[in-house]
Amino acid sequence: MGHWLQRNIIEPGKLPLLLALTAFVLTFVITRAVTRLIRAGKGPFGNVEAGGVHIHHVVPGVILTVVGGFGAVASGRHGFGAAICAVVFGIGAGLVLDEFALILHLQDVYWTEAGRQSVEVVVITASLVGLLLAGFSPFGVNDVSPGELQDRAGVALNVAVNFLFSLIALSKGKARTAVFGVIVPLVALIGSLRLARPGSPWARRFYRHRHRARAKALLRAYRHDRRWSGPRRAFGDWLGGKPDPPRP
Repeated sequence: MGHWLQRNIIEPGKLPLLLALTAFVLTFVITRAVTRLIRAGKGPFGNVEAGGVHIHHVVPGVILTVVGGFGAVASGRHGFGAAICAVVFGIGAGLVLDEFALILHLQDVYWTEAGRQSVEVVVITASLVGLLLAGFSPFGVNDVSPGELQDRAGVALNVAVNFLFSLIALSKGKARTAVFGVIVPLVALIGSLRLARPGSPWARRFYRHRHRARAKALLRAYRHDRRWSGPRRAFGDWLGGKPDPPRP
């Protein structure tokens, strides 16, 4: 483990990325825990207000992201300064993306159905950054043997091909399959081979005159949504909190 960490994380300069990802995930988890306590009226926490204006945590998040981002650019990939800037950037990004839905809708939708988009964006971001972190870097590693270089080239080729499958799955309207397919190759392959979801770019382009394929895609999408909407909602409630019921 120590050898892998040295060769694939420290030598290529990925340590700041590891620190930023750790800070990002921990910030999201802690923020969601605190907001749940505030919502339930428990603990010493409360909303931050200034002059009667509720200060959302996206505000300090933007500040920390800017400071950490510019600091990271100035400090490079190595050294104590880069590590500190990476942590600051990760904290800021966690605070900002936890309120991604607020930025998207330009209104406070944190505890509504639309607020689930923030949780989905955080999960996708953490997954993609984790992929970058775990992937082998063919450059920036000292004294790479011919065998290691060939292995790294093979990994890079596999990632490129798998990314192509993920793009096909994305064009078929399967965003979650595409994202997780980047990490798990078999998922991307299956998503690229199965029928496209109705209304997706792939369906509009290739199912226009294929009435049987269009009808089959509609039926499969209906069955899939009926089967997985409950577990997906339960997971979202567990991770991000249950939304408020819609107002009449």
